[in-house]
Amino acid sequence: LCPVTDFPFGTSSTKSKVEQIEDVAKYDTVKEVDVVANFGHIRAGKYAEVTVDIKACVDAAHKYGRELKVIFETDALTEEQVRKACHCAMDAGADFVKTSTGFVKNGVGAKEEDVKLMYETVKDAGLKVKASGGIRDKETAIKMIEAGASRLGTSSGAKICS
Repeated sequence: LCPVTDFPFGTSSTKSKVEQIEDVAKYDTVKEVDVVANFGHIRAGKYAEVTVDIKACVDAAHKYGRELKVIFETDALTEEQVRKACHCAMDAGADFVKTSTGFVKNGVGAKEEDVKLMYETVKDAGLKVKASGGIRDKETAIKMIEAGASRLGTSSGAKICS
């Protein structure tokens, strides 16, 4: 299992995020935890706050031996903000960066250029990239993998595999 915490906006306090993570990470069936980064803080350039927030979440997940994926709402961010958010995740010791929740109205979700940017930013630090949202066919899935995604989030898995 991989529960998502602080869905969908990432605006809870750090204390709340840590408590949410600890509530789910203690179960043996949970192998990873997702947390939504506060994209309002990212958009406002509050990167030190974003890093501190993610670090506390990483520590909570890792305390239970769980990997942490940090979700950025890439549809709501500029290229520079995506790159800086990835640096926050790297500095905090996260395991994955992820494109989107799929919750933003009229959002595209994963875009090839965002996945490539994220991968190029985090690859040397050993983080993985999850492309999530809007992946509905084999061609798009392949493009995401070629752009650097090591994992895909899709509700069209059966269609893609057929």
